[in-house]
Amino acid sequence: MDIIEQLNWRYATKSFDSKKIIAESDIKILTEAFNLTATSYGLQPIKLLVIKDKTLQKQLLPLSFNQKQVQEASHLFVFCIDSKMDTPFVLDYFNRVKEIRNTPNEILDPFKNFLVQDFDAKTQIDKETWATKQAYLALGNLMTVCALLNIDACPMEGFSTKDYDAILKLEKLNLKSVLIMPIGYRAEDDFMSKLKKVRKPIEESVIIWK
Repeated sequence: MDIIEQLNWRYATKSFDSKKIIAESDIKILTEAFNLTATSYGLQPIKLLVIKDKTLQKQLLPLSFNQKQVQEASHLFVFCIDSKMDTPFVLDYFNRVKEIRNTPNEILDPFKNFLVQDFDAKTQIDKETWATKQAYLALGNLMTVCALLNIDACPMEGFSTKDYDAILKLEKLNLKSVLIMPIGYRAEDDFMSKLKKVRKPIEESVIIWK
């Protein structure tokens, strides 16, 4: 597979073919890719909601500035952050490291103690800003994986996070929505699919340090 060709193929899809549904096997790949996304400290302060309920997608449409992709798409991905990033949240990661790698405590404890103190000193706003950056990493990763699977996607910030949180009852899960991404297959009449990609010359965006 030509990765650059696939990245040229992808674009922020403006119109989906609502009759085409993504296979569950591909959704499984995307969810595993989400879980494998690199995050700061490896703490994974993010969760992915996978929505394929068309009634719910229609309900979310007006909360997304009526961007029709939300309703037309095969699935709607909602990227969320944990709202409760406290000491147990940090310790859960180190317990997992201990269980999977059997790393000795004398190696884990210095880093563990540092992170516990660091997160205890952070404000809630600081924590949520940090976590949101991790959500962007995951979204970027899934955009690439979608392109490799010939699945169309449209990353979005334009939606009411408070209304999404309310309808999806995210507060009960200690979650907050931060990004959404409808995915599916482009409609044949989506004019954007025929347009050339607009990017700077690579010499203007990449500096090779010599």
